[in-house]
Amino acid sequence: MGAPAEADRGETSGIRTALAGLTTRGRSFLAAGIAAVICAYILGQADLRRVGLLLAVLPLLCAAVLHRTRYRVAGSRRLSPARVPAGSEARVHLRMDNVSRLPTGLLMLQDRVPYVLGPRPRFVLDRVEPGGRREVSYRVRSDLRGRYPLGPLQLRLTDPFGMCELTRSFSTFDTLTVIPKVEPLPPIRLSGEAKGYGDGRQRSLALAGEDDVIPRGYRHGDDLRRVHWRSTARYGELMVRREEQPQRARCTVLLDTRGGAYEGAGPDSAFEWAVSGAASVLVHMLERGFSVRLLTDTGSSVPGEGAEGFAGSGQESAEAAGLMMDTLAVVDHSDGTGLSRAYDVLRGGNEGLLVAFLGDLDEEQATVAAKMRRRSGGAVAFVLDPDTWVREPADVPAAGDAHEERLRMLREAGWTAVSVPRGAGVAELWRQADRERTGAAALSGEAWR
Repeated sequence: MGAPAEADRGETSGIRTALAGLTTRGRSFLAAGIAAVICAYILGQADLRRVGLLLAVLPLLCAAVLHRTRYRVAGSRRLSPARVPAGSEARVHLRMDNVSRLPTGLLMLQDRVPYVLGPRPRFVLDRVEPGGRREVSYRVRSDLRGRYPLGPLQLRLTDPFGMCELTRSFSTFDTLTVIPKVEPLPPIRLSGEAKGYGDGRQRSLALAGEDDVIPRGYRHGDDLRRVHWRSTARYGELMVRREEQPQRARCTVLLDTRGGAYEGAGPDSAFEWAVSGAASVLVHMLERGFSVRLLTDTGSSVPGEGAEGFAGSGQESAEAAGLMMDTLAVVDHSDGTGLSRAYDVLRGGNEGLLVAFLGDLDEEQATVAAKMRRRSGGAVAFVLDPDTWVREPADVPAAGDAHEERLRMLREAGWTAVSVPRGAGVAELWRQADRERTGAAALSGEAWR
């Protein structure tokens, strides 16, 4: 008895849903028909009763037929591209296939999108023949980073008289990732480049001494001059020395996400500039062949990142950039108040080049940041000037001594520290860092590398 009861409840629920889908026209016809029938009984007019029954039955019949209609349609969605920089547009392609043997009626297709991406798109599809296909598209745009769900796709069915509308939803979702803006950076000579690929290439042997060489089996085409005779005698087969392996230069990009280090919100805020700057440097260094790591003030890095960071070569470089952009797309302010966790991670080994994007620093945090320089081959810090980001330049007090003092502390510790005013471009400050480091090296008699 339980199963029939469930079926009865499901049928009743379906009927209620169909009646709830009556349009204004359908409700008006139903109300007019009921009123006509009542008046016909009162006045004893049989013809009026027939008209009233027709008016009342028509919307109910349309609702019943529409409820029983089982269109077999397949819907799909495709994003182009799936990752889009903030402020740029992406196109969403929708496709509907009629997989039944019967044609469809008038269909209204709509997709659910978050309000930050724009208005909800709606399309009216005329009759779709059996096996037919309809394709439509719309554009979305957001000035804010993030991951935005698209869907579910909804199909609104209507009868030819416009008496009833029913909505049926697909179950699939897609996600649009809005990543930070990436600004192309000019090539400059960077500290630690001698360990990477390019003019300053170095190679490291497998181990230091002749007796410590780790050999491998001989392969066809190997140079016989590389045969390691001692290992050959030991193993009873030809063994050759391993080829020297290039050692990648390493670069760590530190992003300060402390909530108290930034003021303001929105796409033009200081924090968004720092995120965009970090993204630009990450992509630039990957393209130059560096092993790149993203680090925040909380000590966390990109999920799936190895101990040496992401390697920048070919397809791996594109995948690494995608993972980092996905992380930066959703990065938000942390609850931390200091940089000590990041310092604990950095002091674990030589990080190569260190590029930091820092918010407002007090004396204590400036001291912590200064100590990070000890474990890097070179260090560049972009420190946001809090005064220019919260007030107009004309209103900035002449005594911005605190900010200048923090920059001086970093420079004395060996950083190339650059102040970031409001409206400055990442590429412009990247060149400025190069000029300041080159000038400091010339004064001290040192080279940039």
